[in-house]
Amino acid sequence: MYPTSGQRESLARSFGCARVVFNDGLRLRQQARENGEKYISDGELSRRLITEAKATPERAWLGEVSSVVLQQALADLNSAYRNFFASISGKRKGRKMAPPRFRSRKDNRQAIRFTKNSRFKVLDNGRLRLPKIGDVPVRWSRTLPSEASSVTVIRDAAGRYFASFVVQTSEDETLPPVDSEVGIDLGLTHFAVMSDGTKITAPKFLRRAARKLKRLQQDLSRKTKGSNRRKKAVVKVARAHARVADTRRDWQHKLSTTLIRENQAIYVEDLCVVGLGRTRLAKSVHDAGWASFTGMLEYKAARYGRTFGRVDRFFPSTRMCSDCGRINDKMSLDVRAWDCPCGSHHDRDINAAKNIKAAGQADFNDRGAQVRPAAMPAPRDEAVTHPSAACSTRGV
Repeated sequence: MYPTSGQRESLARSFGCARVVFNDGLRLRQQARENGEKYISDGELSRRLITEAKATPERAWLGEVSSVVLQQALADLNSAYRNFFASISGKRKGRKMAPPRFRSRKDNRQAIRFTKNSRFKVLDNGRLRLPKIGDVPVRWSRTLPSEASSVTVIRDAAGRYFASFVVQTSEDETLPPVDSEVGIDLGLTHFAVMSDGTKITAPKFLRRAARKLKRLQQDLSRKTKGSNRRKKAVVKVARAHARVADTRRDWQHKLSTTLIRENQAIYVEDLCVVGLGRTRLAKSVHDAGWASFTGMLEYKAARYGRTFGRVDRFFPSTRMCSDCGRINDKMSLDVRAWDCPCGSHHDRDINAAKNIKAAGQADFNDRGAQVRPAAMPAPRDEAVTHPSAACSTRGV
């Protein structure tokens, strides 16, 4: 999105009002808990923080923005509380969720959401009409397949604006079946090694941009805190990092789409990226972006009718001989090839990929289902979605 200066001011006002309502709601619920009072319901929160607050001199400026934006801010707070309660009770799988935190105007990412009730509209000239903001010019990355049920406007750390739509699609995107299946061993020197022997060199986008990032960071450190020049330098650093992230994401999208199209089933190792991110290889691990890449494979497999599986991270894929099944002693990272007593000579990474493929196929055949069924019809990083919204998101 490319809003004008006036539209940027209106968007900043909407971001601020949504942030204030969210923080007011969080503060009220925290105070109720500290005082031993009962949990404040969603309807009571909306009445006190939006309807009644607009009639007070302290919060009269909430009427300058769309009321839907304020309601959606409280909806985000309610979702955060539900996820937190489900996490501590064990109903929600995965990592433990922290309780909601206060939002800051200094947060790198600001977002507001408009639903159908706000009557936003995509105009014939390609602009996006937002209530109390205006007709915003948009550069479209794709055509919307159907009418959008909501749109989230996002401002990132680099000062760029994006619109992410929620749409409902009924089209069958299943690809024609193919015979090939592949196991993938992820690494640092080679980003991915396939069970068929193909090796993909790690691009190392962050390492390649390190010199420029260092110079920009040095320029930032020399600026006086609170000055306008420092603010400009912060944006320059953020844009450089955003360029690295965008380049990595684009490359991963192209690679994951190619793998999904060419293979009926894909199996990867369930790596503990969080643990590896605490080692001396942390910078290289984060630069590789394994988690985002496997996430792309997972949701694209579900979308296009492919099979995706994760093999247990404790499976000895490296030490096991892919020919005889013998598990050898542990070997250091500098050992890139080894010989098995059965007479087989193995490339370390290719052997691991073959074992991952075999383990994934065995688990799939035993259970008659995917090793780990994909539960994401859309990328995780596009935007928050309305609870009653449709199944997939389309980003612009």
